[in-house]
Amino acid sequence: MIKNFFKEFKEFAIKGNMIDIAIGVIIGAAFNKVIDVLVKKVITPPLSLLTDDFNFENRKLILREALSANGKVIKEEVAIGYGELITVLINFFIISCTVFIVVKLFNRLRNKAEDTQNKKVTTPKDIELLTDLKEIMLEQNKLLKDKASKN
Repeated sequence: MIKNFFKEFKEFAIKGNMIDIAIGVIIGAAFNKVIDVLVKKVITPPLSLLTDDFNFENRKLILREALSANGKVIKEEVAIGYGELITVLINFFIISCTVFIVVKLFNRLRNKAEDTQNKKVTTPKDIELLTDLKEIMLEQNKLLKDKASKN
């Protein structure tokens, strides 16, 4: 049982799936840091300037003030941090738009590569083979139809 598990894991790792996933996670983590800095250091400050130093990240709706006596906090403040939510939503919007643009670009490149009529781009071998098979099947169907119509 353990031997089968390691055999399956080895096949999974060798096929490249695990490596692709790891690369995606690493790039995603780095990309998240870039977007986080972009929002916090580039987008939010001008928005704060436009709204008279209204800092989104620190904005909150206080439900209960903190109670303290002699410098000790007796009860913690209870607040809804909607400013951080705004920052996270801006992050999400930027990330989703960027991913959409990247996927759209890759789809366009893939479609060009899979177009067997486009001689400017090298078509992958599997697509060429499928196209050849399709053409052969169409020819055979035409021959069979012609033969059936003569009988």
